[in-house]
Amino acid sequence: MAQFLLVHGAGHGAWCWRDVIPALQRLGHQAKAIDLPGHGEDKTPYQDVTLDLYADAVLDALDHPMIVVGHSMGGYPITLAAERNPLNFQRLVYLCAYVPQPGLSLAQMRMEAPYQPLLPAIRMTEDRTGWTADPDMIGDVFYHDCPEGTVDYARDRLCIQATQPTSVPVETGENYASVPRSYIRCADDRAIPPEYQVTMTEDWPKDSVFTMQCAHSPFFADPDGLAKILDKIAKG
Repeated sequence: MAQFLLVHGAGHGAWCWRDVIPALQRLGHQAKAIDLPGHGEDKTPYQDVTLDLYADAVLDALDHPMIVVGHSMGGYPITLAAERNPLNFQRLVYLCAYVPQPGLSLAQMRMEAPYQPLLPAIRMTEDRTGWTADPDMIGDVFYHDCPEGTVDYARDRLCIQATQPTSVPVETGENYASVPRSYIRCADDRAIPPEYQVTMTEDWPKDSVFTMQCAHSPFFADPDGLAKILDKIAKG
């Protein structure tokens, strides 16, 4: 049995893991999901949200060894948290997520991709310190292969994404390097180009990289398939 900590991506919250937690439990594992500051049930104003606070939230949730899964933007806070204190990280799993590169913020990494499918959907707040996704575009960008009802469920829960966490780089060293890692690519992703997911992991050991034939939200599109891959990762 493994224990998983599930960390959401931009604009999402613990709610997006709704179907994955029971799927992991059916395979004999334990799992919990957290709301990063300013997301879900956490009421931190988006203007006060930072990448440091995100990393602190991940570390606060790790009171024993766990496999930490980060989706999309969640790749940045789980990396920073592991660098700060790798003690309770059994493994990092990047789920169609950004793997921080030296000197690059997430926003800069996004622009390194061969094309920018998410940009047309971004709507900045008036103060320019946050953004939301156009509610009329989220189905096509995030959920086009998900079951009926997913878009309505998500639309009611998506929140403002603070820009600060995506504007600062993460520097890694020996602490981060000491933690095993895996990557799950999504071959039909319309938010992070699949080609860029390959680029980020092209030098990783082949047995640490997996591929799902779905888009950017495998937790809704194929929760059982995602749980099976996480089960395989946990069993080594």
